[in-house]
Amino acid sequence: MYELLIANKNYSSWSLRPWLLMRTLGIPFRERQIPFPAGPSYETYRPFSPSGRVPCLRDGGIAVWDSIAIVEYLAERHPGVWPKDAVARAWARCASAEMHSSFQDLRNVCGMSCGVRVKLRQRPAGLERDIARIGELWNEGLERFGGPFLAGGAFGGVDAFFAPVTFRALVFGLDFGKRGNAYAQMIRDLPAMREWYDAALAETWREVGHENEIMASGDIVEDYRATGA
Repeated sequence: MYELLIANKNYSSWSLRPWLLMRTLGIPFRERQIPFPAGPSYETYRPFSPSGRVPCLRDGGIAVWDSIAIVEYLAERHPGVWPKDAVARAWARCASAEMHSSFQDLRNVCGMSCGVRVKLRQRPAGLERDIARIGELWNEGLERFGGPFLAGGAFGGVDAFFAPVTFRALVFGLDFGKRGNAYAQMIRDLPAMREWYDAALAETWREVGHENEIMASGDIVEDYRATGA
């Protein structure tokens, strides 16, 4: 059975992507969660992940690191990761790769923290461009391939790649337009997303770097996370 190594569910957007894909497509795996340490994480994750980062998929003696490589590895072995239609498949791969490599302002200003609600102090022009481009991608996919998912009628890899953005929309009050907001809500309502979210709220770990990143961008107005005994 596959073993998927992940970090905190509250913070780790990269871990969410393959976890959600495998859970939603019914690909069996064993989850191994190792929380982010205080400070640099390389030495914590290096023993099992060649890059010293998570997520990392272990398949027997094979280690597959980086979320996009994990998704492609799974696509070679399981149906449903990418659409059967060649046009939809090409679009889904391009959109996923763009999400993987771009939108730095969104990542920097709106860090992943599922369990809080944040009022941003300012919205830089770069953030607005990222929001607009993601909304454009979502609308394009939904329009071209008929929805309700980005590349057609079934959840797939491209939806997994944008899933963390739907949490950021909730946390920071980001607006992707009527159709985009409805899509984001649908993704958050998926059983696996709700499972991830509930587990994120139950975590009592706090990592200073992630917490400081959030507080640098805005004010926490609600915090639903468990605080521990």
